[in-house]
Amino acid sequence: MSALTRYGMLMLLDPQNPVNLDNLHFMLQKYLLGQDIFLVSQPGPYARRLAMTFASIINTEYEYIALHRDVGETELKQGREIRKGGNLVYVDSPAVNAVKHGRLLILEGIEKAERGIMPVLNNLLENREMNLEDGTHIVHSHRYALLNSSSSAPNAKDDQGNLFIPAHRNFRVVAIAAPVPPYPGYPLDPPFRSRFQARFIDPVGALVALSPFSVEAKTPLYEKLKELIIMTQLASESRHGLESVSKTSLPPFPQTALAKLKSLVDHFPPPPLIYAPFQAWAILGRQVGEAGLGELGSPSMSNPEEVLGLFGYRATSIRRVNKHTAEVIFDGPSTVALNVPCGSKSFLPFPFTNSENLQFTPTTRFIGLLTCFLQAHALGWDISLVPPALPSTASASTSTLVNVFGKVLGYDSEVLHLYKELGGRELVMRRRVKDGGATSWEPSPLIEGAWEGKLIHLSGLDVIGATAGSLARLIQDRETELWEHRRIVGETSISELSEGSLTVTHPSFRIISTASKSLPLKDWLNSEHANMFFPILSVPMSSAEESSILLSTHRSPGIINTLLVFANKYRQSISSENILKNRKLGTRSLVRIARRFAVGKGEQDLYRTISQALLVEFLPATERMNLKTMLEESNIWPQAPSKLTALSSRFSSNGTETFPTTIPLFDASHDLEGVKSHVPHMDHFYDNSIQTGLMRDLAVDLEVLREHVVLLGNQGVGKNKILLGRPREYIQLHRDTTVNQLMFTTTLEGGIINYTDSPLLRAIKYGRVIIIDEADKAPEHVVAIFRSLAGQSEMTLSDGRRVRPEMEREGDIVVHKNFRLVLLANRPGYPFLGNHFLQVLGENFSAHSVSNPDQESERKLLSQLAPDLSPDLILRLVGVFHDLRKGYEDGVISYPYSLRELINLVKHMKAYPHDSSGDALRNVFDFDIYKPETIDKLAEILNHHGSYLGLEAAREAVKKKVQDIEFEPKSTELTEPKEGVHDDKEHSGGNTYAGGTGGRSTAGMGGMGGYKRLYKGGDIKQVSDSLKDNVPDNIKEKAREMARQELQRRLEELDMSASEAKGYSQLLTATQAHMLSLHDLLEHLAAKEDERVWVKRQTDGELDDSRLTEGLTGEVTVYKRRGMEKPELGRPQIKPKRIRFIFDLSASMYRFQYDGRLQRSMETAVMLMETFDRLSRKEKYQWDSGDGPDIKLVEADKPPSELKDRWKVVEKMYMIPQYAFAGDYTVEAIAKGVSDVGKYDADDWHVIAITDANFGRYGITSEELMRSMKRDQKVNTALICIGEGAEATWVTKSLPGRAYRVMNTGDIPAVLRSILSTMIDR
Repeated sequence: MSALTRYGMLMLLDPQNPVNLDNLHFMLQKYLLGQDIFLVSQPGPYARRLAMTFASIINTEYEYIALHRDVGETELKQGREIRKGGNLVYVDSPAVNAVKHGRLLILEGIEKAERGIMPVLNNLLENREMNLEDGTHIVHSHRYALLNSSSSAPNAKDDQGNLFIPAHRNFRVVAIAAPVPPYPGYPLDPPFRSRFQARFIDPVGALVALSPFSVEAKTPLYEKLKELIIMTQLASESRHGLESVSKTSLPPFPQTALAKLKSLVDHFPPPPLIYAPFQAWAILGRQVGEAGLGELGSPSMSNPEEVLGLFGYRATSIRRVNKHTAEVIFDGPSTVALNVPCGSKSFLPFPFTNSENLQFTPTTRFIGLLTCFLQAHALGWDISLVPPALPSTASASTSTLVNVFGKVLGYDSEVLHLYKELGGRELVMRRRVKDGGATSWEPSPLIEGAWEGKLIHLSGLDVIGATAGSLARLIQDRETELWEHRRIVGETSISELSEGSLTVTHPSFRIISTASKSLPLKDWLNSEHANMFFPILSVPMSSAEESSILLSTHRSPGIINTLLVFANKYRQSISSENILKNRKLGTRSLVRIARRFAVGKGEQDLYRTISQALLVEFLPATERMNLKTMLEESNIWPQAPSKLTALSSRFSSNGTETFPTTIPLFDASHDLEGVKSHVPHMDHFYDNSIQTGLMRDLAVDLEVLREHVVLLGNQGVGKNKILLGRPREYIQLHRDTTVNQLMFTTTLEGGIINYTDSPLLRAIKYGRVIIIDEADKAPEHVVAIFRSLAGQSEMTLSDGRRVRPEMEREGDIVVHKNFRLVLLANRPGYPFLGNHFLQVLGENFSAHSVSNPDQESERKLLSQLAPDLSPDLILRLVGVFHDLRKGYEDGVISYPYSLRELINLVKHMKAYPHDSSGDALRNVFDFDIYKPETIDKLAEILNHHGSYLGLEAAREAVKKKVQDIEFEPKSTELTEPKEGVHDDKEHSGGNTYAGGTGGRSTAGMGGMGGYKRLYKGGDIKQVSDSLKDNVPDNIKEKAREMARQELQRRLEELDMSASEAKGYSQLLTATQAHMLSLHDLLEHLAAKEDERVWVKRQTDGELDDSRLTEGLTGEVTVYKRRGMEKPELGRPQIKPKRIRFIFDLSASMYRFQYDGRLQRSMETAVMLMETFDRLSRKEKYQWDSGDGPDIKLVEADKPPSELKDRWKVVEKMYMIPQYAFAGDYTVEAIAKGVSDVGKYDADDWHVIAITDANFGRYGITSEELMRSMKRDQKVNTALICIGEGAEATWVTKSLPGRAYRVMNTGDIPAVLRSILSTMIDR
């Protein structure tokens, strides 16, 4: 039998099964007709195994291609290789092999292939023809016979001598794809689709057919769960089409659900049926929280203190049977002893009797999860450890659990840290160039692990998205295609192995996947993932377990208990809506806080330490308000800062007094070369409490606690000037930075590719500090590689090398004990244009916010910098910049003025003492000359601190060199006032053109006798006041009348009276600063969505250094170009964001309007209407507004584009509460808003409500409110409670991250702006 015709019998389907038999019969019909087949199936292994079963029955060989977004023409036609001696050869793809040799070609994952790729096969499918890169032509067998019969040569050739090759008459194609929708993917190209005969695979039949063949005694649990699975599947198929893609519908069970359940029941006799509902979801591994079913139970235990695995079992002993087999005994409803695969290393003794020698604590929770791992392993499944559904929890011991599982079974473990740039091919094999220039392939660590029987830990599988599906066949069937016609299979014969094309997966080989926790579960935990793995849901530590860990670090029960109380409140407040704006507070962060207290020798300022860890300074205003409330409820209060009599390291970065801490100095002998050339040089340093205290805090983190750090702050606050006294390397990131560039530099010399270590690898080897600057400017997936490096001192390089804490094998790069990562970035959010990189870093970095100095420190710093400047001037300058920064924090100024601007200003004044302070200030303020609202606010602040600081200069900056020039007209003769003729030229004097200066009787500036001002730019020619006074009274009166008439006409055009125009202007002025800030933010986000990325595998553009080897072989797709990033499979194309604003206009809003609630609501409405009307990309946002469940204020398809329409909305808001009866419709309005918004096809959905509801009076409970706000899980909701509503303290507790209490109605515009920016910028 040929090497390609053997099949692992365990992977084939039972042909006697009625479902399988029916499908096989259809396939045989199509095969006999010479037609290609398209199997439409839910994600899972059934369709692939059906195709292989069919191939086995008709005894034909097969070729296989797993499609994903990285597959290109090379993978479908021919690849190129350079052999020894420099000869170029072409290697046929599986598709070409199949057509040449008459094999069955299986194409799986058609829906994952990018558009434009599959048409490569169209001619092959339709006419059995294909032109190949080596110059040969595949033609239909009949055509080849005709060509051969008419040619005297034994082989037919074309005019250029290229060889014709016949397509084998037995060649057939079986394509496999999931239906799109409801499953994610690309829709089928009509020409490609039309070439196939389709067969829909019955999901219920597939579920049953994949169950094990053995017939065991039926159990009530299995029968009940089987019924539940089938009923759910049938229900999912009967839904309306729109409901099938809804995030709130119940998802069908994975295709392998019954197979897993049957195997589990057979090996572990179940307990009574009481466990069934809980175990159903646990076994079948599908997150359903987003479907509104509530939080899932743990798969291992209903209580963290129970030592329970699946079905109530627990592992009690493990012993070795032979080199590759171990016996595991489980106790539970019955005693079960199973032989399981294992590694060849010595076992870590189990059960754990001597916990003191262990590097972990074997708690009951931990043992329960370990038991789940052992059970899944015994059943032969690879494991997916799914993180908790909540965004922020205590530690789930993920890395420890994987490591211990490997050790108790003696496995040689390998960790693969995945990153987004990895393609499907790189997961299996990688290219290399040998000495002499020949190209070859070598296995990836994953394939090496499969051959050697290792335990492979795929860390961060979620970040590679749909590419993970390319491993489905390896995980489910232990088979995959390698390079140059090689294949790895689950089993084969010795004779087949000797042929060299087949290799065997070691029976001990296992995979455990874990997630980075930086992506929501719904973005990656799908049916395909559940079919590939046995999912086990993580269980976070209990409070008692977490407390014991913290007490082992800092033995102060009072502080630890207080810290845990706050941590639990904070974690409950974190939701998927605000996770990007908030730092997680996991166990690692709490341990860091406890360790800081332990080395602080008296420092017990818990408020400051928590605020620093959570970067409170950079949180949106609404989040800061909620956090302050949580701290106070946890009895954590700010300590009064000590008065600074001198600047020294006795003070921390926030000015509170610290206690002496011994910090070891760097030993220069550890890095003599680095000390000579890599220690940064500073000309000067001006002592101040912020930076001196920050250096002290950094020294504690880096040298005492041995932490990696991230520094965030505004521009110009000295992040890059912090002195460390250590050799350092430096990398500046930017939008084009790639993962490969962080690892090494690639060069091509004499046909040989060489790799030069990057500054990062040099720092790792020699124990230096690596400064990663502008970390927020690089793509998030690039920054993510620092996560494993900081957390586990591990990193996987693309050239096959590994970074490890210890030398494990030849070629490993060992992390030096002195190596530290220091990431620098601007504060998150607008206007810094950075990415949300903090979430991908996890909790592996100690975070520090770098602030502008306080006023006293800033004054002393400037006094040292410019001792000749008067103390009064310095004091006033400091006061001006303090108020400017406060204006930025309050949202009334859009630019965060920093210490850098102030220092540069003082340097100018010091160097040029004769320049006026006004001229000096223009160095800073001239940027805003065309922002009159900003200039007005600057003028107000400058005036407050003394006009001589440059108030007039600021006003002159607005004019921008526009001068009033005295002008004497040649003629002073006046006519009746008139408009004048409009053109685009500059005019002065005369009485013909409108918009000129110094003219007569026309609309313009600086002239006389006109009836209105009209300015078109340029210097203003100003006639004297005496000429203006001499204008005859009749002309003056005529001008006034014309002005009144035109104003009235303009107001009539607006359908507004003068008083109405004035009223609207007052509303607009009240929130103009917030409006401008919100407008800038929304414009930035719209532009950010249109940012381009590097699109790889292009035929032109810049050379892609990661594909140099392919370039050597002659491939053409070795370039990259800037282009729009294609969304991940399953994620929508960029569509409008749908937003509904709900204003409470009940009777109480009018009755209690004396506190300003109605006025502020009207001002907020004006802010929103003006903001959305001014957007340049209006199509990005579609919004509406209303009151109550039935009253519309603004319709989504008819936004108020005219001023008069916006005024009518405001009038309506004022009028409605006058006629409203007592009552409240907050719950109904929110519920209807959520339902209405959720019906639209959009990129994102938002509902924001403002209410003054007296919840107690109207009997509104937290359950009702929560139900209405979570009616549709995909709709993001927020509730602003004012008036009586703000008095309900339970609101923020019941709806963490969604509800906000605003006691001061004047804060409504600022709070709504903050909420909107938080919800949209995600």
